[in-house]
Amino acid sequence: MSDFVDWLGANLWSLWGITALGLAAAELFTLDLTLLMLASGALAGGVVALVFPGLFWLQIVVAVVVAVASLFLLRPTLLEKVRNAPGYRSSLDNLVGARGTVTALVGAETGEVKVSGQVWEARPYDPTITIEPGEPIEVFGLDGITLIVYPVHRSIEG
Repeated sequence: MSDFVDWLGANLWSLWGITALGLAAAELFTLDLTLLMLASGALAGGVVALVFPGLFWLQIVVAVVVAVASLFLLRPTLLEKVRNAPGYRSSLDNLVGARGTVTALVGAETGEVKVSGQVWEARPYDPTITIEPGEPIEVFGLDGITLIVYPVHRSIEG
């Protein structure tokens, strides 16, 4: 084990590489691009470790600068491209068509429903109807973060 630790100390680039791979792999769970930007900083630190193996302070400075720069300069642009890509649906958009249950009377002004285990503010698609607590609903649309719902067992009339 001590041989491995000695080798790792002499080859810090490998530690930077392992860190970059770990962060990139963890990114697959978040899909937020934050950990990927940190991985790019670790990768840059590894490249510096290959060129200047004895300058640990320089490796850290380069890793931090690259990570911060990519977080604040590259990540917003990439996120915008992803969100504007055809077929992209936000988690709120995925609620459309989901079914739930009314938890508090849904009327023209106010109401509350439970959809996918979460409680949401809601109003009916038709302001002239009310939906009683316990009645099953389906999400028709969104108005900001308020769900537009209709009762499942009633027809939608135009």
